Amino acid sequence: ASPLARRLAKEAGIELSAISGSGPKGRVVKADVEAAAKGGGAVAAAPAGAAPSVAGAAPIKAMSDDAILKLFEEGSYELVPHDTMRKTIARRLVEAKSTIPHFYLTLDCDIDALLALRKQLNDAAPMVKGADGEKPAYKLSVNDMVIKAYAKALAMVPEANVSWTENAMVKHRNADVGVAVSIPGGLITPIIRRADEKTLSAISNEMKDLASRARSRKLKPEEYQGGNTAVSNLGMFGIKDFAAVINPPHATILAVGAGEQRPVVKGGEIKVATVMSVTLSTDHRAVDGALGAELLAAFKSVIENPMAMLV
Repeated sequence: ASPLARRLAKEAGIELSAISGSGPKGRVVKADVEAAAKGGGAVAAAPAGAAPSVAGAAPIKAMSDDAILKLFEEGSYELVPHDTMRKTIARRLVEAKSTIPHFYLTLDCDIDALLALRKQLNDAAPMVKGADGEKPAYKLSVNDMVIKAYAKALAMVPEANVSWTENAMVKHRNADVGVAVSIPGGLITPIIRRADEKTLSAISNEMKDLASRARSRKLKPEEYQGGNTAVSNLGMFGIKDFAAVINPPHATILAVGAGEQRPVVKGGEIKVATVMSVTLSTDHRAVDGALGAELLAAFKSVIENPMAMLV
């Protein structure tokens, strides 16, 4: 029980053991004591360590808004109503984590060769005339090259380019890669269609256009609905590694961390290399551990030998 609940129960002459707690892990809180004092009882909570609901059993319910707000002192917070996008995101996340058996695989990739090729390609970009004067025809980012490498890896391991349905496995012929873009109030995933067939410059320019229109909420539904998989990159925020939530009906999502200099062993000697950690989340029903490992190994081979993206 919370300290406040203990004091109120003592003052009211109520035994704490007789009260069912509605707080986290069955904790007795102020509202439970007040309800018991009024003779109304309290909402029973699932005991700590209780098994999750299964088919045919009553589902475990989330705490109500009132129960949550009663845990905080009145006047110590403000309420910001959810907009439609945030509600949709929340519903989809609950659906994903509740219905998809997530499985995670992490690898470190040496990206020094990729960074060198990126600089070489950007330096060689032709100049084109635009509304703001001359500018490079393209400017590749690391994320553009991650998208291309991931698309090539899916082409190399087609058994992992799938979606799960209850009656059949959906095997995709192309790699349509969604890319998570943060926008005010939420997150949206515009899709690079046939990313396995496009050049790096085409992916780069298309991604810039999609991200810009996503932030101004001008995307068409077909530009962000569907797709086979997704990439979520938090490297620009300095995040080393993380595990992303799969976006149904995808069976995989690749979480990309920051490239940072780390000591590595090469040829029996300790050297410094720029290393990027990536984590693949898979729907274990469609892409099991061995298949996921094969896909991630293919991605690593392309990232560490980036000339493969040019052929």
